[in-house]
Amino acid sequence: MSFFDSLSPRAVATSALLLISFAQDALARPNPDPKAPWVKNTGLGKKKMANHLKRAIMGDRRAVETPFCSETLATEIKAPKPNVWGPLVDVEVASVVEWLFAQADLNLTVTEEAGGWDNTIQLVEAMWPNKTDVLAFVDGDGPAPTKYAHVVLNNRATETPHYADIIVGPLPLDNATAKWEPLEYPYTKQNGGKVRNLDADSDRLYSEWLFKIGASVADITLDLWNGTAMGLENDTLSIWGIDPLWQDDGEIIRWDTFWNIPTGDFDDMTLFPLGLYFSSEVSGRDPSKWELRGWLYNSVFYATTEEFRAAYWSEDFVKNGPNVDGDWARTDKNGETPEMDKAQGPVIVAPAGARFAVDHKEKYVEWMDWSFYVGFNRDTGPGLFDIRYKGERLVYELSLQEALAHYAGNDPMNSGTAYLDSFYGFGPYTFELVKGYDCPAYATYMNTSFYVNEETRTHIDSLCLFEYVADYPMQRHTTSDYVSVTKNTYFVIRSIATIGNYDYQQSFSFFMDGSFAVEVRASGYIQSAYFAGNEDYGFKIHDNLSGSMHDHVLNFKADFDVLGTNNSIELMSMVPVSRSYPWSAGKVRNTMALERKFIETEDESRFNWGPNSATQVLIVNENERNKHGEMRGYRVLPYMGTSHLTVQNSTNLGVAAQWANHDVQITKYKNSEQKAYHAFNTQDVHDPPVNFDKYFDGESVRNEDIVLWLNLGMHHVPHTGDLPNTVQTTAHSGIQFMPSNYFDIDQSRRTVNQVRINYFNGSAEVEEFGQFKAGSSEGTCSTCKLNYTPLEPEHQGYKGDVVIRKFPFDPNNPFYATSGI
Repeated sequence: MSFFDSLSPRAVATSALLLISFAQDALARPNPDPKAPWVKNTGLGKKKMANHLKRAIMGDRRAVETPFCSETLATEIKAPKPNVWGPLVDVEVASVVEWLFAQADLNLTVTEEAGGWDNTIQLVEAMWPNKTDVLAFVDGDGPAPTKYAHVVLNNRATETPHYADIIVGPLPLDNATAKWEPLEYPYTKQNGGKVRNLDADSDRLYSEWLFKIGASVADITLDLWNGTAMGLENDTLSIWGIDPLWQDDGEIIRWDTFWNIPTGDFDDMTLFPLGLYFSSEVSGRDPSKWELRGWLYNSVFYATTEEFRAAYWSEDFVKNGPNVDGDWARTDKNGETPEMDKAQGPVIVAPAGARFAVDHKEKYVEWMDWSFYVGFNRDTGPGLFDIRYKGERLVYELSLQEALAHYAGNDPMNSGTAYLDSFYGFGPYTFELVKGYDCPAYATYMNTSFYVNEETRTHIDSLCLFEYVADYPMQRHTTSDYVSVTKNTYFVIRSIATIGNYDYQQSFSFFMDGSFAVEVRASGYIQSAYFAGNEDYGFKIHDNLSGSMHDHVLNFKADFDVLGTNNSIELMSMVPVSRSYPWSAGKVRNTMALERKFIETEDESRFNWGPNSATQVLIVNENERNKHGEMRGYRVLPYMGTSHLTVQNSTNLGVAAQWANHDVQITKYKNSEQKAYHAFNTQDVHDPPVNFDKYFDGESVRNEDIVLWLNLGMHHVPHTGDLPNTVQTTAHSGIQFMPSNYFDIDQSRRTVNQVRINYFNGSAEVEEFGQFKAGSSEGTCSTCKLNYTPLEPEHQGYKGDVVIRKFPFDPNNPFYATSGI
């Protein structure tokens, strides 16, 4: 008997309708809340939408049959195989949710009705299958991997609240086989998939602790800043603090500080620290047993509130000024307009429409000789799978693992902060892109969705796909007789996640020569520091403001399969040598030579980029040689700069982010070592669910299925140019992958987008290699004569998230509600 046969009529109806638009992408509750509390207080607008909006959230944009020389989106194709990294379909999610609520032993409560002592469903999304189960399917005629749902439960009906990872399945659910079991095999900590929840009492933290402390010093805050932080509507101050909490010596310590609340509509609170800090010991679930441990102001520590108050009202107490809102902190136009800036700027157009193809349902993409599938999850957003060139897989998985922002300062707020952003999740905050700014106006867009509080939230147009022409050629050469030059046209898939104050742009790029790259760019508001005594940690950048130094480190997983799964890492270095040669008449010549070595085991597989960029990191297949006898492979190299964590043995992180300590790390693939991170590693930094160090246990990485863990990042010391926002022109990092003896010649020779001009005595002959001239109707891919009008997208169409309420289910009244911006 099937699962649905056993349900009551009401349950069948609920299951059939529940989460109807979940088929879009991964489902995730955006909880924990964003870093700063002002995000938590964002109101949810509920503007009703017309019927056309319901159709919009049910699917992505589709290409239509149109004549040449008209604006077209990507061609619709059918993927060669179903996307095994894709989302659960609506009926699968509905059955999982309904089944979970029916399990009495889980004691679950609908989130909307839950209190601080109830168990709720935190996450429902597809469990990505093991690589060992996928290859026979994608490479041949093997069966598709069995589907399971990955579920995270937030168990708070206990004195020891915890998150619990479980898997539910197999899908589709059937009473005879349906079960749930703890998920622990992908983690280094084997404890039934549980990790403690230090955020379980966040709903009481403010009302029963922080605001009471704010009230206890209201006389001081009114005198210093003419404001209060007591939980009142007329408060002008906010309180929030470190992440992760300090977890040493069996205690849970938090440091919090006061911030000015913005007076305008801009999200600029992180620019207004006020320099007063207090420490609390908050172990356990009873706020009456929490303890205030002291105050810090102007680098002087006071053990009690009474001691601080006595010092404050003394005659010789030094009072520093505040950081206050103003135009300097707001991102609107500010200053004199440059001459000619009002004229229409350059734009790029795609006159023949999109030159790529997409299966929107399966999230499968083809461009020129490239193809790949797109996956999406709550923790890290989009990832690419089964990346192939000319049908041959190069990479099984290329995906973000974690993003770290580790701060430092002379105060406990900045010294104590090291955000691991998978805790908040990239997926829930991968917002709608701004056409013509984030991506070209002609791009093709996809939606993503996630699960929150028994609602489906769909980010409209949150992934973009487009071709672009670089401002430099792929190839060129000039002689006295001819000049030869090739356009550098490449393909990009992009998303942007806004996690608290920072916006992270993530782009995967593919090129005609067979190379590809991943890059990240950062913008948004810095998290600043109060100026007093912070000279060793940053510049003074405004009246009472310091730019708090920090490292951004973003880890990417690159699971290469170069001509098969058995690959090796060769390090080839250019080294100075002194040598004599048969032709050097006995003299020693100072020169250079190549020095080669293979990485044999995981014991030697963690390293940084070599000095002077002299060492090449090559992923090779030792058993596959080109016609010249060289090993075929790909080279990994920094692209626009990379970095790893400066801090050694971080006090804040314990062993929760051991992946951040080197530029390059290589492991042997295991089903039990799928991720470098766990979203809740910050909840137990000294004994986290995933301790990346434990992946390195001496196993062979030569002629094995190997995985590279690569760090991108930026060392950031904010300066006045970071006000009001950090700019992406300089805040960027990337890794590039280029063929190394993989092909016989450069693959960009195959494009027709090149020209050779033979010139002599003032005349020229031009070879265009089959390019079509403007207005030509020859062939099937003509370019088009442009009747050009300056292109400016219609930004009034920007909508934000679309929400369908599930309990009670109300599919006929979707509304707009965006949280976390």
